[in-house]
Order: sequence, then C-alpha cells, then structure tokens
Amino acid sequence: MIPFVRDLDPAWGQLVRVTPRIGRVTARNPGPFTFTGTGTYLIGDAAAGASLAVIDPGPADDDHLAALVAAVAGRRVSHVLVTHSHRDHAALAQAFARAVSAPVSAARPPARTVHASGVEEGDDETFVPDRILEDGEVIAGDGWTLETLATPGHASDHLSFSLHEENALFCGDHVMGWSTTVVAPPDGDMAAYMASLDKVIARRFNRLFPTHGAPIEDPAPFLGAYREHRLARDAQILARLAAGDRRISEIVPHLYATVDARLWPAASLSVWAHLIALVEAGRAQAGHGATLDGVYSPAG
Repeated sequence: MIPFVRDLDPAWGQLVRVTPRIGRVTARNPGPFTFTGTGTYLIGDAAAGASLAVIDPGPADDDHLAALVAAVAGRRVSHVLVTHSHRDHAALAQAFARAVSAPVSAARPPARTVHASGVEEGDDETFVPDRILEDGEVIAGDGWTLETLATPGHASDHLSFSLHEENALFCGDHVMGWSTTVVAPPDGDMAAYMASLDKVIARRFNRLFPTHGAPIEDPAPFLGAYREHRLARDAQILARLAAGDRRISEIVPHLYATVDARLWPAASLSVWAHLIALVEAGRAQAGHGATLDGVYSPAG
C-alpha cells in the first residue's frame, strides 16, 4: 500500500514557513486533480534583500498573485521556475514574473496541444518561458542551489528541482503525496515515467515537495510503493489479456470494479499508457497499433 499523506491545512493565501529556507503559498484552487490547491514554493532566506527562486506560480488567479507578491515583499525574485506547462502550474507565471521583474524558466513546452482532457488540468497553450532549461542545469542564489532534473512521464516537459542544501526535491506532479500521478497519453508516457521514477529513487532524497499536497517526509518507502503499484498494474493488465480480454473497454471493468464508473474514462487512459509501454517492451501485442480503441493480445 502507498502511504499517502492526505492531512494538510492549505492555509490558502498565507506564507507558510516549511523550513528556514523554504516557504509555501497555496492557491485556492482545490479539485480532483489539484487536491487542496497548487502550492507555490519560495526558496531562499527570509531576510530582507535576499534572492528567491519561486517554483510553480500556479493558476491564473488574482488573489493568488496578490498573495505571492505580498509573500516576497522586501526580497528579490531572481528566478521563476515552472515544473511543466499545465495551467495549474504555469498560467500565473508571466503575470507574476512581470510583477517581480524576473525571468521565467522551464523546459521547452510541447509543440502542440497534447493534453488528454478530463483527467488532469489542461495545457496552458500561451505559456512561453523566457529561458529553456535542460536536465542537470544548476541555478543558485543567496544560500540556495537548485539543480534541474528532467522527469518526463506525467508530461513530456516535466522538470523537478533538487535543492542541494537540504537534499530535497520539488517534484511537481511527478510524485504526489495524496494520490498516484496521472500518466495519460498522448503526452503522458509510462515508459518515460518509470525511468524518471527510478532516476528519483536513485538520488535518495531526504524529502519530496509535490506541488499539490503535503511534503513526503520518508521518500524511500513511499517511492518504492509508488513503483510497485505501477508494476502490479502491468501484471494485472497482462493477466486480463491472458484471460481473453482484448480491448481496454473490457479490461477496465475488471481492474476498476470497485471504482465509480464515472472515473472509468480516466482509468482507460491509464490502462492505455500501460499497454503502450508493454507493447513497446514486447510484453504484449497490438493488432493495428497501440491505440485507445485497439485490439491487444499477449506477446508471442
């Protein structure tokens, strides 16, 4: 079982000091994909004049913009960083950056709209960062050092940010403490997601800070359970193929029998992501391509 953390007071609009070097302001945008809301992280010393990095400004919301501007008052924002271009992370970035006179940095957004609607927050199609970040870049300020980690899977342009001084990772939506992460084609990629998860596990971080929900205080067992959940889903899908199911519409009612049927369309996209990876790995076959309505069978 994944040891989810679902006990969090969002303290909407207030600056919450998480550690002496990390603050969080949560937007009032709770929902099925955002939990209690988007947590915007401020990295840097609380002293007047200190430089800050701000991660995931959040949704286009005037109240959240005002709260962020108030939270950084007296300090200089040197970097506005965005984990990926979904609206609940990126939509406020340009307005906030203008308000604090700082550039916006992120991975290169997808060239076209590739969002799978209905299962997560949509793409911010207008989002264009001032600077494109690559894997392994280092960004530094007064008493803090951040390293970019490319963590595609949930989104093709997903980045996480490692804070060296605390051996902590700001993991966006790559890992969420309150729920499993959505991996929905066409932009979501299960093989890429699993590779990114292994990359994060190998770094042995002391703490994870998802954009939505509470920090993960003991990452090793949490990430191990997260990984095992995905592997177990692979095994369940392969078992359904062996039992004679051939379409995603046949597999989902078996695997999600205890889940509200209104959520089955989202579950279908998750099963599709697993099947694409299984076909690519040679563990399953797709008669006419690994599509949402394709015909699948066991390998061999």
